Amino acid sequence: MTIDDHPIEIVSLKGREIAQHLEDIAALRIEVFREWPYLYQGSMDYEQNYLSTYTDSPDAIAVLALTGKSLVGAATGLPLAHETDEFRRPFIEHGFDPAEVFYCAESILRRPYRGLGLGHRFFDERERHARSLGGLCYSTFCRVARPETHPARPADYVPLDAFWRRRGYEERADMRTTYAWTDRGDSHSSSKPMVFWIKTL
Repeated sequence: MTIDDHPIEIVSLKGREIAQHLEDIAALRIEVFREWPYLYQGSMDYEQNYLSTYTDSPDAIAVLALTGKSLVGAATGLPLAHETDEFRRPFIEHGFDPAEVFYCAESILRRPYRGLGLGHRFFDERERHARSLGGLCYSTFCRVARPETHPARPADYVPLDAFWRRRGYEERADMRTTYAWTDRGDSHSSSKPMVFWIKTL
């Protein structure tokens, strides 16, 4: 795969291997998540704390898209049993065993690299990794649920629902959690509603 004559290399790292790219992943998260619907202000301190969940889990994966030494995209995931309580609780409450669920976290790409199939590749690699671990029956992710009337919502925004459904994921509007971060321009963090999507592996 190439863009502007530059090859895109896909690299998958596990657990502690992720630490060598942690700062680049953190910077890319801050850059991409400033956009709608996350509107994430971001800080490296927050990122170090957040991403430690993945470097501390031997079964976590980070799928990186690189052009030379430049990180242009990344996707992470790990068994839900290794995630924080905010993500495990809705599954327990709905009768799922977290030990049977794989959690796909962010999929982030710089704008010039979107629409090239890398989003599918990110899900392919994470789902393949989940199956290789054994005992995992479901794959899941969650999205932030911003109101459609939010003043920062772009007029041309197209949700990714159709893409996720093509991947076999089903929205579970009854399964929600909240997660806190600081929005752009705010001075403090606030909790955001998050909705889960689930797929049988």
